[in-house]
Amino acid sequence: MKRWLVAAMCPLMLGAQPVSPQPAQVPRPEGLWDARETHLKHVKKLTGVGSNAEAYWSNDGRKIIFQSTRDGYPCDQLYTMNADGSDQKRVSSGKGRVTCGWFLPGDKKIIFASTHGAGPECPEGPPFTPGKYQWPVFQGYDLYTANADGSDAKPFLASPGYDAEATASPNGKWIVFTSERSGDVDLWRVDLDGKNLLRLTDGVGYDGGAVFSPDSKLIAWRTNYPKGEAATAKYKELLKQHLVEPMEMDIWVMNADGSAKRQVTKLPGAAFAPIFTPDGKGLVFATNHHDNEGKGRSFDLFRVNLDGTGLERITWTGVFNSFPHFSPDGKKLLWVSGRSPRGSRQFDVCVAEWIQ
Repeated sequence: MKRWLVAAMCPLMLGAQPVSPQPAQVPRPEGLWDARETHLKHVKKLTGVGSNAEAYWSNDGRKIIFQSTRDGYPCDQLYTMNADGSDQKRVSSGKGRVTCGWFLPGDKKIIFASTHGAGPECPEGPPFTPGKYQWPVFQGYDLYTANADGSDAKPFLASPGYDAEATASPNGKWIVFTSERSGDVDLWRVDLDGKNLLRLTDGVGYDGGAVFSPDSKLIAWRTNYPKGEAATAKYKELLKQHLVEPMEMDIWVMNADGSAKRQVTKLPGAAFAPIFTPDGKGLVFATNHHDNEGKGRSFDLFRVNLDGTGLERITWTGVFNSFPHFSPDGKKLLWVSGRSPRGSRQFDVCVAEWIQ
């Protein structure tokens, strides 16, 4: 999930506690912080150029990997920077489109998805149609591992169709990723060395954006499961054209082996980009359910317990906030935001102290 939200690109969930009424608007210093954002302190921007997305911490908390369209490149490339925003440098080849970078255990290696193996040009998505969003499932995306500086990039479990959205478990054992190798868009788990490939999901629909819990026992992810025969037929037909329409998504949780799947959010609109809270008892995720019952393009971060209760709003900008990620020590929250915008479709990597 990316550019439809950034480029555009849920009433309360069933059983959730009511969301507190909005207090009066309080001016935000330099547009970076709202007084209602009580879980955030000392909000800072780490980027100041380009359009940035999907920023994630290294395992030691000293580095950040993120994707950005900048430096004259027509589509996303992969970058790293220090935790304070310094030393931003490109680590991808500069060819094709790149997404979903992640530091592997030890921080000496990274894993990411790129289309550069299919050609040096940026793959083209479908034309924009007002009132409709179709997300391209780029067939050229394959997974690659590389040194942390981007050197010695090698294919990882290459297969026909879409392979992307890889993250590693904190216990250093597994990688979970999204793949079309089954004929549908499903989640797969594999050992770090590429052995013991295991399919985790088999429901008809899109499964993606998976992350492990701090103890590596659970996986949270986003779903777009069609409801009814007509919706299922439409989904399958669009997938033949390498497209999906993820206008309605929910967050699910399962055990790390794929068992005990259960739905967490039941909100209108799109809920995506889940990350476990530092204590492993809840999730922070992005949603537009609060904007015109999920039909709007204002995305904010919310927190929810794993059983779907305790829904609480974290950000209050009314623009775009997504891709949250907690630092390894649980003291900081990293995310991408359109707050205090530099221009149209310009999004920045932000960081703040996390207040429990």
